[in-house]
Amino acid sequence: MDDGVQKHGSSEPAASRLHRGTNQSGMRDHNERLVLSLVRQHGGLAKSDIARMTGLSAQTVSVIMRELEDEGLLVRREPLRGRIGQPSIPMALNPEGAFFIGLKIGRRSAELVLIDFLGKVRAMLHHSYRYPEPSETVDFVAKGVAKLRADLTPAQDRRVAGLGIAVPFELWSWADAAGAPRSVMEEWRHRDIRSDIQALCDFPVYLQNDATAACGAELVFGNVSDVRDFVYFYIGAFAGGGVVLNGRIYSGPTGNAGALGSMPVPGPDGRPIQLIDVASIATLEKTLNQRGIDAQHLWTSPEDWGEIGPELESWVANAAAALAYAIVAAASVIDFEEAVIDGWLPAPVRRSLVEAVNAAIGRIDAEGLKLPAVREGTVGIHARALGGASLPLSERFLVGPPSASGTS
Repeated sequence: MDDGVQKHGSSEPAASRLHRGTNQSGMRDHNERLVLSLVRQHGGLAKSDIARMTGLSAQTVSVIMRELEDEGLLVRREPLRGRIGQPSIPMALNPEGAFFIGLKIGRRSAELVLIDFLGKVRAMLHHSYRYPEPSETVDFVAKGVAKLRADLTPAQDRRVAGLGIAVPFELWSWADAAGAPRSVMEEWRHRDIRSDIQALCDFPVYLQNDATAACGAELVFGNVSDVRDFVYFYIGAFAGGGVVLNGRIYSGPTGNAGALGSMPVPGPDGRPIQLIDVASIATLEKTLNQRGIDAQHLWTSPEDWGEIGPELESWVANAAAALAYAIVAAASVIDFEEAVIDGWLPAPVRRSLVEAVNAAIGRIDAEGLKLPAVREGTVGIHARALGGASLPLSERFLVGPPSASGTS
């Protein structure tokens, strides 16, 4: 989609340029997305507010909002009285305006989630496994999507606008780390999982890297306020991440930008290793298994890991040190406002990890750099599935969508 708003060399602030509209013919689709994006961001806006924010004429805004209301995407709120003149009527997103399905394919489990137009979770299905198999995954999706849709009314079902897949790219290359037979993982190399799932659906199907999708969930559903540029880390079975620039996910020409799991960091002996080798939950699992401790609850009980002991403390310390180096390195390339850390982690563990990262950054020589504020993510353990659901939402209804491959 051509956003039609950002021009090189403009002296206008970036945040303002993002919300500028156009009155030229042929741009109705962009302007509708712009209105929906602003209403989503602010929770509710009157026509006069949108005209002021976008630079669109009052007549253009009136036409757009009337059409969006007729389509069931916007609803009227109570008039705001007490001002001079006619009371203004804020318009808000209609929760029933559209529904979206997200699929997370992970190394240890798959999830299906159904959300409404506000991003509220209406239903969720979970499937655990020792390692992902393509045929088993497609079967889970076929049965799961049928179940999710069966619980909708006919009117709601007609408003399912798409399914987004969040999956690690090159999943087959992690056979050893995932403890899976190479023959099974090699099947992923030759399967077009998006096409397989598209054959099951009568709405568009999109696909994105899982960590980038999680970053998209933080961008669309999280509490990012006015932050325009942030680096995002998702700590799952393997660590990954994403990059947001000027309020948009930046995935690069090959979709591999923000592959933070591959970032070099100092290892225990001082030699460089990759972030994925230190800050991944699979590393904690391996340590626990080597000591004869069953670690299955790391995948089945992400809300509460119970008492793990010194192994968890050691993992948090090592992961935090590696994340601190990764954040400082990222800050030397891009002037990020924030570094966000989320993951398949119980809230107390995530909090401890962020606190340890802040402490570790203080021990790194960062002279000459303006370091980003480090904070916890606000979406949580289901960020990848919700990120998948955000793909059709963003691609079809918002400006500045995450880059997703494949549509029908």
